[in-house]
Amino acid sequence: MGWKEAAEPVLTRMPEVRRPEGHVPFKRKLLWTAGILVLYFFLTNITLLGSAEGATDIFGQFRSIVAGEQGSLLQVGIGPIVTASIVLQLLGGANLLGLDTDDPRDQVLYQGLQKLLVVIMTVLTALPMVFAGGFLPAQQSLTLGGFEFGYTQVQTLMFVQVFVGGILILYMDEVVSKWGIGSGIGLFIIASVSQRLVAGFVQPRSEGFFYDWYRILTGRVEVGSLVSGDGLYTLFLQEGHVIALLTTLLIFAIVVYAESVRIEIPLSHARVKGARGRFPVKLIYASVLPMILVRALQANIQFIGQILNSQWAGMPGWLGTYGGEGQATGGFFYYVSPIYRPEDWMWWTGTVTQDMWQVLIRISIDLTFMVVGGAVFAVFWVETTDMGPKSTARQIQNSGMQIPGFRQNVGVIEKVMERYIPQVTVIGGALVGLLAVWANMLGTIGGVTGTGLLLAVSITYKLYEEIAEEQMMEMHPMMREMFGGGKD
Repeated sequence: MGWKEAAEPVLTRMPEVRRPEGHVPFKRKLLWTAGILVLYFFLTNITLLGSAEGATDIFGQFRSIVAGEQGSLLQVGIGPIVTASIVLQLLGGANLLGLDTDDPRDQVLYQGLQKLLVVIMTVLTALPMVFAGGFLPAQQSLTLGGFEFGYTQVQTLMFVQVFVGGILILYMDEVVSKWGIGSGIGLFIIASVSQRLVAGFVQPRSEGFFYDWYRILTGRVEVGSLVSGDGLYTLFLQEGHVIALLTTLLIFAIVVYAESVRIEIPLSHARVKGARGRFPVKLIYASVLPMILVRALQANIQFIGQILNSQWAGMPGWLGTYGGEGQATGGFFYYVSPIYRPEDWMWWTGTVTQDMWQVLIRISIDLTFMVVGGAVFAVFWVETTDMGPKSTARQIQNSGMQIPGFRQNVGVIEKVMERYIPQVTVIGGALVGLLAVWANMLGTIGGVTGTGLLLAVSITYKLYEEIAEEQMMEMHPMMREMFGGGKD
């Protein structure tokens, strides 16, 4: 008996959100999406019962893309979902699963396996967060409903809350995917990044853009002569936030431009004369979502390093040394940690304690990891989400369309798609990785990291396109049937 037959009773019984029967009106989709967004913000503001002060955000600078909120019910954010996706992508890419996503039975098994992996990853993420010292400290005792909880019981209570939050965000994502617009993961990233970006502009304290400029203009911040090194450093990289502002604006402009760069393959309807269309192969064909997988892989490596540092008293220095903020300052875990902000690599400013050669090695590893990882995960993403040449050719064939000048044959259409999709996928994935490192090195408003901002802008742009498409299909039901949207 194979693994599918053995696991089928479990995987097919995993709870799931029921799919809508027939077409869901656009307004109802908007309501579901808005409702889940409100619920997300509500859950991020529920503090874990029994938590004590002094918690360390184990995700650190990755919080923008992991979403959720430190010390809240959504402590783990979308981390377990993304980690489970990485595992499935790698297993699927190596053909170890033996699942055919065109087979309805295998589709159910795949979805059940994904949910089971998310549950396992939530447990594996929550356990060290709660029970390893320093990350989520618990109160020594807690009285609740007349019952007295000891320290271990309080920790167990916190673990249950974190676990429940991880499961909630899994099914919130599924609700958005089936009943709303876009994906829940994308929606939560937009919400997390937007919240930090707005706070970075308007928060009435240090590191708020408008507040810091108010202090500069009223003389409360000494910038010195504008032609001096210290004055320029203060304006451009510290209280002035000039470089961060320019980087933020450039990321917006570059992503919107890159989304508009495309190769358009002409299509015509085989049976309806005059019915023509175009299939766009965008420069960022795989979207920026594979970048979540790359950064999540880096986050998991740093996660392991922090746990080893907290539990292994004699951890060798070549493996990793850590500073007071819980960030790696030397060893393997330092070199494989991403560049988060300008202060991590500008050794001439005095903010970096490492030697120049160490910083250059770290930059090189981060750049290589992001460019190569972006390209590799983009290829995996395209193949596992039915965006590859074969799946695209079959979709075009099933819609009744064909490429003018070519026979109406799936194999012929696939060969045409193979001229563009694989190359554009690799180039787009590598470009996104390069942009993410560049934005991180220069910094952004609100400290959302370049990757987080890149994801938020691209996902928002795609969400806008999906909303426009939904509105068009709402006005023209025949288009909905052509694109497989179902009937009323």
